[in-house]
Amino acid sequence: MEGGGVRKRRGCTIQKNDFLPEESFKSWGNYTTALLETPRRLKDRFLTRSSERVEIGEMTARSSHQMKKTLNWWDLIWLGVGSVIGAGIFVLTGMEARNVAGPAVILSFVVSGFSAMLSVFCYTEFAVEIPVAGGSFAYLRVELGDFVAFVAAGNILLEYVISCAAVARSWTSYFATLCNKNPDDFRIVIHNINSNYGHLDPIAVLILVLVCILAVRSTKGSSIFNYVASVIHIIIIVFIVITGLIHAKPQNYVPFAPFGVRGVFQASAVLYFAYVGFDAVATMAEETKNPSRDIPIGLVGSMLIATLAYCLLAATLCLMQPYTNIDVNAPFSVAFGAIGWDWAKYIVSLGALKGMTTVLLVTAVGQARYLTHISRTHMMPPWFAFVDEHTGTPVNATIFLVVISAVIGFFTDLEVLSNLLSISTLFIFMLVAVALLVRRYYSSGVTTKGNQIKLIVFIVVIFGSSCGISSYWALSDGWIGYAIFCPIWVLATGGLWFLVPKAKEPKLWGVPLVPWLPSISIFINIFLLGSIDKDSFIRFAFWTVLLLVYYVLLGLHASYDTAKEFEAKSSAQRGFNNLEDGVVSST
Repeated sequence: MEGGGVRKRRGCTIQKNDFLPEESFKSWGNYTTALLETPRRLKDRFLTRSSERVEIGEMTARSSHQMKKTLNWWDLIWLGVGSVIGAGIFVLTGMEARNVAGPAVILSFVVSGFSAMLSVFCYTEFAVEIPVAGGSFAYLRVELGDFVAFVAAGNILLEYVISCAAVARSWTSYFATLCNKNPDDFRIVIHNINSNYGHLDPIAVLILVLVCILAVRSTKGSSIFNYVASVIHIIIIVFIVITGLIHAKPQNYVPFAPFGVRGVFQASAVLYFAYVGFDAVATMAEETKNPSRDIPIGLVGSMLIATLAYCLLAATLCLMQPYTNIDVNAPFSVAFGAIGWDWAKYIVSLGALKGMTTVLLVTAVGQARYLTHISRTHMMPPWFAFVDEHTGTPVNATIFLVVISAVIGFFTDLEVLSNLLSISTLFIFMLVAVALLVRRYYSSGVTTKGNQIKLIVFIVVIFGSSCGISSYWALSDGWIGYAIFCPIWVLATGGLWFLVPKAKEPKLWGVPLVPWLPSISIFINIFLLGSIDKDSFIRFAFWTVLLLVYYVLLGLHASYDTAKEFEAKSSAQRGFNNLEDGVVSST
């Protein structure tokens, strides 16, 4: 194995040493020695940050073949639309309008759309400057180090896998509606086991297999399919909006905000998850022809389209019916039924099926690229880093993750899966915003020790005051907490702005109004984390502990060996170059 790379003959065939080829795993003696050195190695990896040069050059070379640069800004816009606008819009809108915000759910979508756009800006700067398949994993590795990057990436991989399984089971439900059947008519029901795991779903497996085949064959082909399907989805949304507005009754907007301002923001915390998915598009930067132009247009453009579509659908629904009459399970289908258009529910179900299909496709593509780049560092077995020479896609990673999603989706009930979602995404978005502040205000050899301490203090205070605001919102209806924590947040952000000089400016495209926009993004993501249920935090803690166990026993030692091998070769190469320069100078 050269430079920690993946042998070209490997493909999907598992060869000896494909999973643990590093020196620490050559024998039990080597492994015992590695375990005894765990504290020293952990300190080394915890403090070590990667570099843009390594991520873009050395890491991509470890996949044997390069991913094909076939995507442009047009592809990225529609991949973003396909990943964000799923079936949730047809359910979440009615649920939040009926129970939480009333017609003011439109404002909730605006608030959550603005929040998501801040995260889009942060992702965009990184994706332009570090255009690799690893997405947030690569960004965090460069700015916050290996350890933080691994914990974050491990959580978002779980999020991807679980969301794929959940969406696949939802696909079966909407397909049943389209066929005028009960979802269990298409499932194998086993009565003598727990009902949460006894409704076996072969259709969920089938749709995931088809998505996997498309994702493996070609990224450009996946993009074309997604584009066609997304256009159909937009046409369906336009149909719903136009036909719904024909039957609009402005008096349904009275009262506009029956639950007050708190209802608007509570709904926005839930609706924020309708925008999640754009981070999968950032993982496709390595396959983008002109990242500095295409990524900003693609990510920002898709988010604007999604926000507009969501607001129009929400406005239409609340004009068709009084918010008190909105059905929380099938809001649009029931609304059309109330005006005598029962047939329109099939149009809604078709739109939902399309939305879920493209979400599955873009998620399958994105999650594989995350795993590919993690495996390039050997934190995961390098077999998953293989990129096929002919298709230019990460075949092994794609198949592995889709198979896991299919197994979970085949057995597990949707309600169980839904309790496992959401927290990891907000955690990642918050860390990326922190990483952006570190990127702008810290550079080794440039930032003084005093400014480094100021940066750490201000980030900790921004984080702490954001937690304070979030906690006070969840526990109290008063105002004293805001009067304390909001000024602290403003002073910390302003202090960072005035007292710490920037160490780096973006070369190609940058987030405006730094540090304010990243600081707002940190606050919003922490604020929304405060709205997550207890079960999600328990899952997050349990999975993170499992990740740490894996990291200490395997990932740490594999990545340590690979990093030291790379450092030794780089040092030898520098010595050779210096020697060569000396020979040339003497002659």
